[in-house]
Amino acid sequence: MSKTDRYKRLAKKYGDREEKSQKKEIRVLAGMDRGKAMSLSGKPKNMKKTIGRLAGYLAGEKVWLIIVVFCTLLQAAATLSGSYLLRPIINAFIYYDPNESNLSDRMNGLFLALLFLGMIYLISVFTQWLMQRLMLQVSQRSLKHLRNDLYEKLETLPMKYFDNHVTGDIMSRFTNDVDTVGEMLNTTLIQLISGIITVTGTVILMMVTNWILGLITILVTPLLTIISKTIIKRGRKAYAKQQQCLGVLNGFTEETISGQKVVKVFHHEEIAIDEFAYLNDELTKTQIKAQFQSGIMGPVTHQLCNVIYGITACVGGILVVKHGFDIGGLTISLNYTRQFNRPINEISMQMNTVFAALAGAERVFEVLEEEPEKEEGNGIITEEEPETFLGNVTFSHVNFGYDSKRLVLSDITLEAHPGQKIAFVGSTGAGKTTITNLLPRFYPIQSGEIRMDGVLIQQIKKDVLRQNIAMVLQETHLFTGTVRENIRYGRLDATDEEVEQAAKAACAHSFIINLEHGYDTVLENDGENLSQGQRQLLNIARAAISKAPILILDEATSSVDTRTERYIEEGINRLMKNRTTFMIAHRLSTVRKSNLIMVLEHGKIIERGSHEELLLQNGRYASLYHEIAELD
Repeated sequence: MSKTDRYKRLAKKYGDREEKSQKKEIRVLAGMDRGKAMSLSGKPKNMKKTIGRLAGYLAGEKVWLIIVVFCTLLQAAATLSGSYLLRPIINAFIYYDPNESNLSDRMNGLFLALLFLGMIYLISVFTQWLMQRLMLQVSQRSLKHLRNDLYEKLETLPMKYFDNHVTGDIMSRFTNDVDTVGEMLNTTLIQLISGIITVTGTVILMMVTNWILGLITILVTPLLTIISKTIIKRGRKAYAKQQQCLGVLNGFTEETISGQKVVKVFHHEEIAIDEFAYLNDELTKTQIKAQFQSGIMGPVTHQLCNVIYGITACVGGILVVKHGFDIGGLTISLNYTRQFNRPINEISMQMNTVFAALAGAERVFEVLEEEPEKEEGNGIITEEEPETFLGNVTFSHVNFGYDSKRLVLSDITLEAHPGQKIAFVGSTGAGKTTITNLLPRFYPIQSGEIRMDGVLIQQIKKDVLRQNIAMVLQETHLFTGTVRENIRYGRLDATDEEVEQAAKAACAHSFIINLEHGYDTVLENDGENLSQGQRQLLNIARAAISKAPILILDEATSSVDTRTERYIEEGINRLMKNRTTFMIAHRLSTVRKSNLIMVLEHGKIIERGSHEELLLQNGRYASLYHEIAELD
């Protein structure tokens, strides 16, 4: 393969990877800076509805909003009137004949006029400070309610919602989307109001001062806007190309560094250096172009503004000489010409922020409109519902599918009693975990019945039902806090003595007391300072302290070494005493002592019995057992 072909292949390979990465970022929206999030949000689908819902969060701040709007009007009026007062000041006190005898009176008048002008500008500064301060309070209180509603809603949503939405996408509602709403409420709204008032007032004052100069500014300004947008569009394309080349270079660098052993073994150092140099050269070219496009924006815009200013000044000078136009009027006309583009550009930029914020708010409201998890399946709550059940569980002809088109479980029937250990085995996707997810009502069943101590689980309050079920999952999850707090998460009213008893029952006490601060050791980042086995033992301790009569173990020992597995099994054996236990495991050695083993395939129970009974049947379980034995 020639160098050119190899370079093309590299550019396509890493370019495709970068494109996929960008698409993933668009879907997830996690970890993005605000600019990216805004650009991806786009315009809201239903602007009127979204604005109405946002207004609802501001409804409790009506008085403060009225004060903010009044301050905005006062600030804009003070700024405009202050600028216009320069005209009489210049005409009356500055532009005069120095030989006149009333120089002292003019100086006194100038001092008083400047003092009055200073008071107007002080009013402008004070009202601007006040409106920003009040608007920050209004916006932050509104955002607090919005975040609270969003989090409370998430806690009521069914597990199906979290299955269908990646964590990054959910987190982006709290970060990017709420942040863009906050930015709009903090500054954008008052800047929009102020900008609109300023533009309107400036146009009126320009036309009142001199309609010819005002008309020149108003007509030439769109030309400046068109040229600016053209430059921005070209710059955006150049930056997109730069980011693509940067992604290509980063992808190549990451791959070759992580694969250094392979590079050196096959003696490809020279080729890697050569390829990196080519990609680096391409990045340099695109960066030069992108930076040039970005750098030229300011000077071009500035010079175009100077051209407009120059045209206005020339025409104004002619009017002064030929038609007696006053110097004060010319001065403020030129000042308005200089300032006219600023509020227009600000309004244009703020509208982008408004659209992004409304689109972000719409994404938040999409979550708030989701159907919450139903409290009771049939709308019935047992009047004499016990706080603690014994743990008798019955599945009767249960059918379930995550959607109505395809069943995942078919005709599942089983009984389990306190002290029994029920194991589920089968290939991946057979439905083992799904069965255990139906018991705590994470998902509603299509047909059949699931009962706990003879009571339909749909007739039991969710909090009561789940208080009677403890789970130890394959994926451990520890919260930021002390070891003691993480164990106590299983039952918040547990005493310190009960926490230590639970840790001893889970065989976790010995390693906990050897930690730097024992039970008061702070865990962060999901307990990254602990081994996988230690984290699992803490999960078992958390389940032990709950005193729930039903225990679900989902691959609790699959990701630990053999020595740690023995400790975990010892803790689990203590935990299972007098409890109804459902166990999912791939390792058949961990289910041999189960009272009943269920073999699942394609969502159906195809065999059931004890270990010895299933071996005698010489079916699927026996086949799996003998295959593992041969491998061992």
